[in-house]
Amino acid sequence: MSHSAHRVHGLTADEVPPDWPPLTLQELQPVLAQFAQLGHAHTILWNSPRPLSAAALIETNNGPTFVKRHSENVRSASTLTEEHVFAQWLRAQHIPTPEILHNTAGESAIAHAGWTYEVHALATGIDLHRDTMSWVPLHNLAHARTVGRMLAQLHLAAEGFHAAQRTTHILVARSELLEASAPIATLQAQLQQRPLLAEYLAQRNWQEELHHTLLPLPADVRCVFAAQPRLWTHGDWHASNLFWSDDSAQANITSVLDFSLSARTFALFDLATAIERSAIAWLQPDDQRAQPLIANALIEGYAQARPLSRAERELLVALLPVVHLDFAISEVEYFYGILRSRAHADVAWDVFLRGHAAWFRTSHGQSFLRAIA
Repeated sequence: MSHSAHRVHGLTADEVPPDWPPLTLQELQPVLAQFAQLGHAHTILWNSPRPLSAAALIETNNGPTFVKRHSENVRSASTLTEEHVFAQWLRAQHIPTPEILHNTAGESAIAHAGWTYEVHALATGIDLHRDTMSWVPLHNLAHARTVGRMLAQLHLAAEGFHAAQRTTHILVARSELLEASAPIATLQAQLQQRPLLAEYLAQRNWQEELHHTLLPLPADVRCVFAAQPRLWTHGDWHASNLFWSDDSAQANITSVLDFSLSARTFALFDLATAIERSAIAWLQPDDQRAQPLIANALIEGYAQARPLSRAERELLVALLPVVHLDFAISEVEYFYGILRSRAHADVAWDVFLRGHAAWFRTSHGQSFLRAIA
């Protein structure tokens, strides 16, 4: 599928050829022609280095716009619309999400030639992390507090949103396995509807490996997860998905981006995800990974807008080692089932799913958990 000098972010902080071909003006003409407000597209200003789809800034007669393209096997028009509806709800509640444009038929997700497209107005503010790899820790305590506070505000705004769960597992941050009293049996029951994931798991001793990953998490704690109030959450809260007013310590968040991973989970799940992706440098050596000051600043900012009880703080600590469970398995399904890459699926299973959980059992991981407890 890759055929371009364009590079995207790889799995080990490297730059690699894209799995999905970059957008071209020729392919975009029949798509953008459906948006009367845009006019003719004539220049590609920038191609995104994010790897799971293709996206670009496009200059049109009526100004620049942001276009993202998905394989229809990853996002159909209907599954893409699910996240659009959530983002639009938040925008109506004054969370600064960029406007999602609709075509002349009133559609925000456009199916065309085996792909699914979405078109957005430009985000407001400065993309301070435009070229930074995803999930790289924040280094500014003031920014971490602001990031936490905005996440809490998003959760407060989301409390009135009552849509059903996402209709896909692929590249979505769900929490059903994390909450299940019998997660191995729950995943086994899902495999009939997830045949390519089943094909991959059949090549591994997956039940024993998953059991070992979840061993430190008692069933009664998982029941507490399941009892949390349901809430649609962002699912991928990290620096690369936020725009800022400036680069000072007093900067405000001006735009919240990318609801691709959003799903119906619970607030602490989203906060734990934010900490895992904003306060741990996973590609650094074990003794350099943890950033507890950043984690605590993020939690402090969150609690300023949405206070946390002592019990919630303890639950957050229990969540952190396994919060990535459902999404890591969805990545395995994506890499093996969609991209047909056994090597990348192995990285998702061994390095992401099992490796992250295992790190929290090391002395460095335990020290990090104690620091935020």
